[in-house]
Amino acid sequence: MTTRQQLMNIYERLFDAFGPQHWWPGRTRFEIIVGAILTQNTSWTNVARAIANLQAAGRLDPDRLHGLDAAELEPLIRPAGYFRLKAKRLRNFTQWLFEAYGGSLDALEAVETRRLREELLGISGIGPETADSILLYAMDRPVFVVDTYTARVAVRHGLIEPDINYEQLQYLFESNLEPDVTLFNEYHALLVRTGKDFCKPTPRCPACPLNDLPHEVQIESA
Repeated sequence: MTTRQQLMNIYERLFDAFGPQHWWPGRTRFEIIVGAILTQNTSWTNVARAIANLQAAGRLDPDRLHGLDAAELEPLIRPAGYFRLKAKRLRNFTQWLFEAYGGSLDALEAVETRRLREELLGISGIGPETADSILLYAMDRPVFVVDTYTARVAVRHGLIEPDINYEQLQYLFESNLEPDVTLFNEYHALLVRTGKDFCKPTPRCPACPLNDLPHEVQIESA
């Protein structure tokens, strides 16, 4: 079985078991971007509360959020945790957006994906996972988002070595799958679901939809 066949087999099993995950929650492109920045090191429940605060305050668009100073922004996003740090990151993003593109998310449509990724990574506080989440979920670019859950499933199923980095793990998926936004969206969400519910540091293999596939488990420290 080729690597592509292995990856598609995993995807199909997870999709059959869990169905569509409806990622990423967000009514607007900007809301998705804000969520991608706020969700670093916290649960989505907390992010949703912070986004609700921004919405209630009428600040959930680039112009209105960009006009907030730190003292105004921090209390609104407090539920997301690390609110001072995340306020800086949000302000860094909007500053870049206004300085480089006049505050227009529509202007990003004309920017080639690789270049846009490099620009996002140049914003202080935006790392690879956040940048790729923005590209995939907000900008509909065929960029595969990977994370700890992705790595754990891939390593345990022998798809890649344990000492891989982000780019190597991303390349595993992007080089073996069609560059399809819908597929990349759903696959990442399904891997997160699998990692949270079954492929934990101490795994719950018997109930996992992938249990009858060849795999080797090394218990990780939590």
